[in-house]
Amino acid sequence: MLTNLSIRDVVLIEALDLSLHAGFTALTGETGAGKSILLDSLGLALGERASAGLVRAGAEEARVTASFDVALDHPAYRLLTEQGIAAEAGEPLMLRRIISKDGRSRAWINDQAVGITLMRRVAVTLVEIQGQHEQMGLADSSTHRGLLDAYGVPASLLTEVSRAYTRWQKLSTELTAARRTLQEAAREEEWLRHTVEELGTLAPQPNEEAMLAEQRHALQQAERRGEAIAAAQSELTPRDRRNAGPAAALRGASRALQRLLPAPSAEPALADPLEARTNEALAALESAETALAEAENLLSRLADESEANPRLLEEAEERLFALRAAARKHDVAVDDLPGLLERLTARLTALETGATHLDALQQAVQEARTVYETAAQRLSTAREKAARKLEQAVTKELKPIKLERARFLVELEHLPSESWSAQGMEQTTFLIAANPGQPPGPLAKVASGGELSRLMLALKLVLAEQSSIGTIVFDEIDAGVGGATAAAIGERLHRLAKRSVQVLAVTHSPQVAASADAHLRIGKIVRNGNTATHAAPLSTEERQEEIARMLAGDVITDAARAAAASLLGQKND
Repeated sequence: MLTNLSIRDVVLIEALDLSLHAGFTALTGETGAGKSILLDSLGLALGERASAGLVRAGAEEARVTASFDVALDHPAYRLLTEQGIAAEAGEPLMLRRIISKDGRSRAWINDQAVGITLMRRVAVTLVEIQGQHEQMGLADSSTHRGLLDAYGVPASLLTEVSRAYTRWQKLSTELTAARRTLQEAAREEEWLRHTVEELGTLAPQPNEEAMLAEQRHALQQAERRGEAIAAAQSELTPRDRRNAGPAAALRGASRALQRLLPAPSAEPALADPLEARTNEALAALESAETALAEAENLLSRLADESEANPRLLEEAEERLFALRAAARKHDVAVDDLPGLLERLTARLTALETGATHLDALQQAVQEARTVYETAAQRLSTAREKAARKLEQAVTKELKPIKLERARFLVELEHLPSESWSAQGMEQTTFLIAANPGQPPGPLAKVASGGELSRLMLALKLVLAEQSSIGTIVFDEIDAGVGGATAAAIGERLHRLAKRSVQVLAVTHSPQVAASADAHLRIGKIVRNGNTATHAAPLSTEERQEEIARMLAGDVITDAARAAAASLLGQKND
């Protein structure tokens, strides 16, 4: 409910702070005292359109703050949570609006800057205004179906219909996608078959490019090693017989030096100093022959171990080139070829088996639709019963508030199948025929301002427990009526306020004012030559005097005071 309203520099209001309580509060005052300014100020905090004309003359800006006491599970907090605006348990929900004298507007919720659209979305969950010239809430036909359902339709049936619709739509979406896929596949069937066959023959494997590149590098290295070893071997063992090679040269050198040594004889010869040197040279040549033989042996073994395979290298390169050519052709990476083959194969398989799958999906969609229609028809029947019950309950409230000739109707319009939804197969609209013989029409178009406000009161009495809105404002709901009708309106406002709804009513009727739990008087004062609007809560004695003024006019008589006391006494009874 609305707990506080703080207004600064709005038209005639310089500074006004109102503390409001649960129950029914009447707002009274002489014509022109500023009651409409008070409602305009509240409207600013609710996100209504603002203009520079609302800023008090001489002020830089107008400011309005409305504080609400609402539970943390209230729809307003769900909206704020979606926008990342935090709420603390036990803290009020504050809507603040500032209008500068140049017409610029700014808005805050819980001290966080917000857009006007969000402020309005939050406000409509908190406050409903019923006035002579503007209706908010029940006049909006988009709310009627939800209100009727909350009034008399089992929640389990609503859930069943919603689930059935969701499944039907999900299967329908799958069917549409399957048809589209099948059509696309059929258009490219020849290309699909050729490509799948081509890629299937190529049979690309995951990570194959990296493995082939590594294999090719290793084979290339082996080939280079083999060429080097072969070159070394050819140097040691030339194939050209005219080139004896190092081994033959060493043997020839050894034979030549052997001739320098003396032939063996029985008698020792005189020592020759060159003989020792010759033996050393021969020993060196022998050692070289041994080392050369060792080198040849090592090269032979190395050649055996490092034998290159030109065929394998050629195959690896051809495979790598084929994979890369296919990747370029299909504009994918080589590593994506296996996935491409899998997807194209699946599309081809879908083409081949798609007709069977399509038939199964069509059957499932039809069955899901039948389930939805069955549940939705039960919902329609339940709504029809709830509609008649609601009509009777509202009609019962119309006669005492001078709407006995009016007829309230709940129209259930069956919708075409393309307009069916998770909420069922019909549109709900509240209609009113204000006079006999007059065709029923939408609430906001058929009834006059006063009639519509009283009709809304009757609806609110019946539907109060079905709405999350905690504050309802009635602006001159008693216009054009008096006496017993006004008393009946006051009694119903009081009764509505007993149903966990805060009611604020701007009224000129003493009977309505006397029915209130609290009373605020709006008036004007002149200070330093400036006129300002003020509002003050009234005590019991002050209430009696104000109601007497409303009964008698400017000159309050004892009879008026007695009548006021009687009205207040009737309310207390």
